[in-house]
Amino acid sequence: MNNMNQMMKQVKKMQEQMLKAQEELGSKTAEGSAGGGVVTVQVNGHKKVLSISIKPEAVDPDDVEMLQDLVLTAVNDALAKADEMANADMGKFTGGMKIPGLF
Repeated sequence: MNNMNQMMKQVKKMQEQMLKAQEELGSKTAEGSAGGGVVTVQVNGHKKVLSISIKPEAVDPDDVEMLQDLVLTAVNDALAKADEMANADMGKFTGGMKIPGLF
């Protein structure tokens, strides 16, 4: 019985640490870019877009599709980096296992 209580305390402590780590992801950022840095996107660890920066040379009224592609590529790059960051942070608790709905 004592071992069960000890195990439950450890599980509760791990849950608290995981919640704290998930909260901290909100203050961490990842940046993605495209076109050699003419478009950059910054997201937080919760995958919320914080900023999009477009340099003037990326804006060509005759080629709006290219700018759209650059923005899309930069957003996807930033989100992929945010995923990597979250996986690295939360992987400490899961031993590298992917747990659906956790992050």
